[in-house]
Amino acid sequence: MRPTHSRRATATGALIAAAALLAVGMQGGAASAAPESATAAPAAAVKGADPGALPAKLSPAQRAELLREANSTKAATAKELGLGATEKLVVRDVVKDVDGTTHTRYERTLDGLPVLGGDLVVAESKSGATQGVTKASKATGAQLKAVGTTADVAPATAEKQALTAAKADGSKSTEASKAPRKVVWAASGTPQLAYETVVGGLQHDGTPNELHVITDASSGAKLFEWQAIETGTGNTQYSGTVTLGTSGSGSSFNLTDSARGNHKTYNLNRGTSGTGTLFSGTDDVWGNGSASNTETAAADAHYGAAETWDFYKNVMGRTGIKGDGVGAYSRVHYGNSYVNAFWSDSCFCMTYGDGSGNLAPLTSLDVAAHEMTHGVTSNTAGLNYSGESGGLNEATSDIFAAGVEFYSNTATDPGDYLVGEKIDINGDGTPLRYMDKPSKDGASKDSWYSGLGSVDVHYSSGPANHFFYLLSEGSGTKTVNGVSYNSPTSDGLPVTGIGRDKALQIWFKALTTKFTSTTNYAAARTGTLAVAGELYGTSSAEYAGVANAWAAIAVGSRPGGGTDPGGKVFQNTTVKAIADRSTTNFPVVVSGVTGNAPSTLSVAVNITHTYRGDLVLDLVAPDGTAYRLKNSSSSDSADNVVETYTVNASSEVANGTWNLRVQDAYSGDTGTFNSVKLTF
Repeated sequence: MRPTHSRRATATGALIAAAALLAVGMQGGAASAAPESATAAPAAAVKGADPGALPAKLSPAQRAELLREANSTKAATAKELGLGATEKLVVRDVVKDVDGTTHTRYERTLDGLPVLGGDLVVAESKSGATQGVTKASKATGAQLKAVGTTADVAPATAEKQALTAAKADGSKSTEASKAPRKVVWAASGTPQLAYETVVGGLQHDGTPNELHVITDASSGAKLFEWQAIETGTGNTQYSGTVTLGTSGSGSSFNLTDSARGNHKTYNLNRGTSGTGTLFSGTDDVWGNGSASNTETAAADAHYGAAETWDFYKNVMGRTGIKGDGVGAYSRVHYGNSYVNAFWSDSCFCMTYGDGSGNLAPLTSLDVAAHEMTHGVTSNTAGLNYSGESGGLNEATSDIFAAGVEFYSNTATDPGDYLVGEKIDINGDGTPLRYMDKPSKDGASKDSWYSGLGSVDVHYSSGPANHFFYLLSEGSGTKTVNGVSYNSPTSDGLPVTGIGRDKALQIWFKALTTKFTSTTNYAAARTGTLAVAGELYGTSSAEYAGVANAWAAIAVGSRPGGGTDPGGKVFQNTTVKAIADRSTTNFPVVVSGVTGNAPSTLSVAVNITHTYRGDLVLDLVAPDGTAYRLKNSSSSDSADNVVETYTVNASSEVANGTWNLRVQDAYSGDTGTFNSVKLTF
């Protein structure tokens, strides 16, 4: 008989996991012919938003028509944008707003060579008028024209360099999986001719390797590298009894969800390559809640993929990862005791290990959502998986994983702002990552600072996760779905949340219409503010909420200078290097305050430093009285000082010049002063 779609019950249960994990890892995207009635906004709870500015819910056929039209007019678009005669546009993605505005994402070529970091997004009104252009690179046309196409360095040199870089991460490959190709590298400043080399094999922990190395074609120097395999972690076997989309009838069934792009789930059976074997059986019940049953992990992964598909389709109006209605596929039982999960562009699939001792498959709802979101990011903004853009990439997966959990509302795994909360990675019941205060995991960063781009992307994601939590729920203590949170701010000022649904919609529209491959934290602020303005207006509480949430993680300033309900804020935000073995004063001029300073004077300090124990901090009043904020300590080896101190300065006259005095006590480590803010 012909296979038919069905829904089936799956029994799953709790599983104890004991594992330790550190996952590390650049992803490698006109007017519509459809009637407006066919492009209604998705059913997201975004009350108060301009309905015309919401993303339209496009069918795969409608999106294909938009792509066709964009391709037919790309030469004219290139001319309108002032691109040179040897530059061409390649259409990557198109999204549309309900009011007919389209956002077309292009990649560029120069003399037939890919321009990496040359991607851009063009917004056009319903009438076809260009409204704005967002570019990944600030390179001028003249700079691109100046790039020659003749290399001084042989491809073999680039390949050798790439193999050396891969070896440092445990790869045993002796040759590149893809021969070096000439490209124009425009993602890091002035465009230049380069080679891109890709090395495969396996990384040190068994994760597949797809390392991209960019080599200067003139000097042979390495310019950049990124890992194209995006990894993540999470819980498993906590979704309880659920329904799944499968195919089959009679006594022949398989894990093919024909209602969701024919998503399939395969068994790798401890292998590390290939597709594996499609899960099939004689009944329509899969798994028993135990890791010893190979179907249990498959059921979890299949369910997570379905819930994530439904979230993007029903809430964000995107049908499938690419928006084309085609499903990715899942592979479970990867490797032996592999404690990770990952997304790969090359296979367009999610892959899950079985955890330590093969007892805890990493196939939970938030892991599936995290990994599938890497696919969405790759096919929209394409955020480079390195530096600040890599942190934003990773945070995007955490943000929408939280969104999927809340959307799914699965009884045994309700929505929360925790990452990996169901698997005991740390052995003490704590989650892997926290969104309300990321630093609680011991490695993630709460706020932005100038050295953030050098941190592993799973930790530089912290400030963006923190931003999302603050924008959704606000600062301070609160309880959501039975979980207690207490979110601080870098400037010591409160933030009022605008609601999770609005925050998700703003981040998604920014991802698909404003972010590019090189977006950093400052550009993410610009993009989300632009979206908030489009949806709610620039004088709205939502717009102010976005600005305040960014300021609360040290990105940008608050509207109106940031007046706390309990007092005025005065600050010094002039970035300045802190010399080794020296004492430096950073003045803050206070005026317009009546009487003395408060007994709870708030002093928010933001300093980037490679050894915070090196620093002695004092707040010095206008009359010279010093109030100790922090002592030096040889045992305090953490990075940076991002803290808010409280000082009883009630005996001091408020007005006058206050100073943050910073003494670098030991030799060998240096830092940078970013800001100090006093709240009276």
